[in-house]
Amino acid sequence: MNSRTSSLDHSTIKPKRKRWSRVKRDYELYLFLLPIIILYLVFKYYPMYGVQIAFKDFSPSQGIWGSEWVGFQHFIDFFNSYNFWTIITNTLSLSFLSLLFGFPAPIIIALMLNQMLGKRYKKFVQTVIYAPHFISTVVLIGMLNVFLSPNSGIVNHVITMFGGDPILFMADEGWFRPLYILSGIWQETGFSTIIYLAALAGVNPELHEAATMDGASKWKRVWNVDIPSILPTIVILLILALGNIMSIGFEKAFLMQSDLNYGTSNIIPTYVYEMGIQKAQYSFSTAVGLFNSLINIILIVTVNRIAKKITETSLW
Repeated sequence: MNSRTSSLDHSTIKPKRKRWSRVKRDYELYLFLLPIIILYLVFKYYPMYGVQIAFKDFSPSQGIWGSEWVGFQHFIDFFNSYNFWTIITNTLSLSFLSLLFGFPAPIIIALMLNQMLGKRYKKFVQTVIYAPHFISTVVLIGMLNVFLSPNSGIVNHVITMFGGDPILFMADEGWFRPLYILSGIWQETGFSTIIYLAALAGVNPELHEAATMDGASKWKRVWNVDIPSILPTIVILLILALGNIMSIGFEKAFLMQSDLNYGTSNIIPTYVYEMGIQKAQYSFSTAVGLFNSLINIILIVTVNRIAKKITETSLW
């Protein structure tokens, strides 16, 4: 028995020694990881300590630990609130419509750019469609206000020139979602094509040559060669997009929000800001944000499993 236990001890100690020897040997590489690890610990994991106020009646004077424990009361209050379904509907509608129209756009543009033969024209188009990504959200909303102004906006000038009446685009509930989605496509589509162009660059040219010899047209080569080759990339990005379906950018929605379009622009991120910052209901707003995060986790795990069964491609 002693010999067996000693042999087991030696067998477990050796891999540990090898592991530490590798760490010592490549310690410079691990030092490069250290800033990222510290960054995540300080700004991602440490703030999770405050999530517990979602289950407490938080009071700044009593602190996190001294505040009274109320359990799931804040979640129940949110579910029973008069505007719960309105907020959920607004959030899901805006997210799904953005995904429906925004997700295919960079794929289509990347496939079109990949078929261009003129290098100069291709680079020019890439530069033009990439540029909007570097415009800040504040500037983007300012541009929308200028172009869509009912008095001096170029869009309303064109409408009135053809005999129409000026439209209050930024104050109309019906125009909030189209403007949000279209401006998002214009701003982010060009930059998102980089990933798909990189994936298309890895397609074996021999596949296109063989398809050309078989008499396949450009459309058939795109459909049967390019798209299947970048399908794993599309699936991974789709999983990530569906996992963040409830996480709409706060800044853009908040800047576009007004009292006149509040009915459709009131989404979870803006509601959390309103209740937490403006009305100082810290525990309630934390509960709403935590609920939003849990929905995202459930969605990304579910979509990942479905994608793994259907396409054999997944995040893990």
